[in-house]
Amino acid sequence: MITIGFDTSNYTTSIACFDGIDGKNCSQLLPVRQGQLGLRQSDALFAHIKSLPVLSGRLFSDIDAGSIAGVAVSTRPRAVEGSYMPCFLAGISQASLLSDALHVPLFEVSHQQGHVAAALWSANRMDLMDQPHLAWHLSGGTTELLLIEPDGKNVKATKIGGTTDISAGQLIDRTGQLLDLPFPSGKHIDALSKEGRDKSLFKVKCPELEFSLSGVQNKVEQYHKEKSDPAETAGYALRCVAYAVLTATKNAQRMYPGLEVVFSGGVASNSLLRRVLEPIHPVFAQPQYSTDNAMGVAILAHRLLEA
Repeated sequence: MITIGFDTSNYTTSIACFDGIDGKNCSQLLPVRQGQLGLRQSDALFAHIKSLPVLSGRLFSDIDAGSIAGVAVSTRPRAVEGSYMPCFLAGISQASLLSDALHVPLFEVSHQQGHVAAALWSANRMDLMDQPHLAWHLSGGTTELLLIEPDGKNVKATKIGGTTDISAGQLIDRTGQLLDLPFPSGKHIDALSKEGRDKSLFKVKCPELEFSLSGVQNKVEQYHKEKSDPAETAGYALRCVAYAVLTATKNAQRMYPGLEVVFSGGVASNSLLRRVLEPIHPVFAQPQYSTDNAMGVAILAHRLLEA
């Protein structure tokens, strides 16, 4: 039994299959012009429409249509009222068509729920799908600390902390723009930071579970003006983010004792962040399943179909 997942976020087009044990994810970043920080929703939607046939051809080349038992699609960023982005319409359209053509069930999930499932599967911790735990969703548009609770075969994600303004991904991409790096800048900032030697940082105030990163952007710009060293600036920005996340996580572990902490989202694939967070024994998704992908959506389809 194979299930198919579609995810058309504001950064990546992806489609995946899952057989209950293993799977395959096919993804493609949306094209962003040098110097720009993201895409308008209309441009993102058009890019998804162009990318999906290429990715589906790659995925379905080895799949027997008769083995497909269900389809799932991410229809919104988060499973909360008012959460909506037009770019998800591309995936919804294709998933609905496939479901109707094959006469198989269609399941609707959120982009965030897909991230949680992909992270746990890639970390070999699917047991946590059925247990309360803490999770960070660190991405280009989201920096949220979540309380994850089982919801049937899916999960319920309740925001309990994170940023009060710009996301970690936005800070990293703005740092990339400052350094004339391609967008999205995460992997470029990560690679560049490894060449730096300075260990200084700006300690973000985080009395409980929330913090602000807008002030960090000003600190990064000041630091770069003084140092004029791209590698050191990249490292400085990442250390500031890592310190804020580490502080909020330690506070959460005191408030929710005994709960494990899972990290997903593109920023969670950053190597410096992973090193800084090692003392709290986090559960990390494999880097390729930290970034936007449809694997978690396909996994949820399989679980919901079994139910």
